[in-house]
Amino acid sequence: MAMKFLDIIPNTPVDESPTIWLHEETGDLLIQSYKATDEEVRECQEIGSIPGHSTDVPDHEAIIRLPAVMLKYIPHPENYGEAASAATRA
Repeated sequence: MAMKFLDIIPNTPVDESPTIWLHEETGDLLIQSYKATDEEVRECQEIGSIPGHSTDVPDHEAIIRLPAVMLKYIPHPENYGEAASAATRA
């Protein structure tokens, strides 16, 4: 597996460390961050996504809250290679 550490929120306590990694082969991002609150999950479910799509969050998924400061660490396909770029277009 070709996992690459991208960054962590600076100056976070040892037990609070929103972190982001890139899977270089697929272009997928792996994000450790804060769980959405029950209220935030309910709001997401009320808004929904596309017509006819369930608003339930399956056990193998989660809604996380990514602090705005972390957005600068999200790579753009042109910055991490053709294989990952192709994976994001698929």
